[in-house]
Parts: sequence; structure tokens; C-alpha cells
Amino acid sequence: MKRKSVTLAITGASGAPYALRLIECLLAANCQVLLLISRAAEVVIRQETSLALPSGDNGPELQQEFFNCHFATNSEQLRVYGRDDWFAPVASGSSAPRDMIICPASGGTLSAIACGASNNLIERAADVVLKERRRLILVTRETPLSTIHLQNMLSLSQMGVTLLPASPGFYQQPQTIADLIDFVVARILDQLQIEQALVPPWGEGPP
Repeated sequence: MKRKSVTLAITGASGAPYALRLIECLLAANCQVLLLISRAAEVVIRQETSLALPSGDNGPELQQEFFNCHFATNSEQLRVYGRDDWFAPVASGSSAPRDMIICPASGGTLSAIACGASNNLIERAADVVLKERRRLILVTRETPLSTIHLQNMLSLSQMGVTLLPASPGFYQQPQTIADLIDFVVARILDQLQIEQALVPPWGEGPP
């Protein structure tokens, strides 16, 4: 059976732990992950986690090696692409995966995608997903929301984009921060139709 491929972009909004946990779960589900990381996301990852992520300014090779080691995987299952790698498969509708998640998605990323900008590989990959009528999930992480944010979200929703705010629920009685992270990641996996055991469906968990 062909392995499911997923494009995952990490941008500069707060919420890097969501993205790292999502990578872990996608790899565990035997998905191939095509990873794109913005310059601002690098800063946020270093701020919000204990990971000493190398800079991608000199190419993606060091980040590729770093993530392969961190997740105990290989470059066939987890592939990192540079911000200006226009020959990456995600840059063309002929080879891009059918699913793309931006987690977390910054307000600037929302704006760029809504107006069709393609100034870097993340924006181009999102534009490809939209033009090919494929699945794009934006895990927004901003509060409060301005009118600009809301207008961009409405425009994207009308284009068929799934807006999935990083808003964890509490009905599953979370005990740790990891439980809250898993709630959001579980909702993303549900949208991708990937089986998950992080959070039971409503009505099937503990009372």
C-alpha cells in the first residue's frame, strides 16, 4: 500500500509543541512528512521547546539531520525542504501531497495565502493545494483576533480551507499540558482521516 504523504508547514505563531507532536503522530501512522519551516518558526521552536534547532538559512541539510535524529526516522519518511526550494514536490500540483497542514499558522501566513502570495515555499505550497482543490488545514493560534484576521479566515473558509484553531477542550479532563496538546493534534488527525487514540470520540471517553 502506498504511504500517505502529508505536507506540514510550521510558521511563526506560538504553538511549536503542537507541530512537533503532530510530526510524531504522523510518523507513527507511517505517513511521509514533507516539512517546511519558516524563519520565524525556527525562533519560536527554540523559545518554546528545549530543541536546539539549526538554522535553515544555509540550506535544509542540518535540519534534515536534526529531525531524523530527534524522531529516529530517515529522509524517506521525513523530508525537510528549504524556504526557496522551488523544485520541491510541494511547489507543483503534479507531485504535491493531497493534504497540507500549517501548524501553527500565523496571522501573516493567513494573509499571504488569502491574497495568493507565493513569496516562499510555504505560501507556494498552500497556493498549489488551493488551485488543485485539495485539503488545506490551518491551525491558527492568535488571540484576540482582529477584523483583518477574521476577514482572511472567512475568505479562506469560502475557498474550502479548514480553519482549526488551537483551542483545546477540557471535557476529557486533561491532567497535563501534553493532554491539551494531544487534544488539538487529535482533531487534526481526525480531519486527515488518520486513526488516532489520543482523545476518544465524544461519548466514548470516561464520564
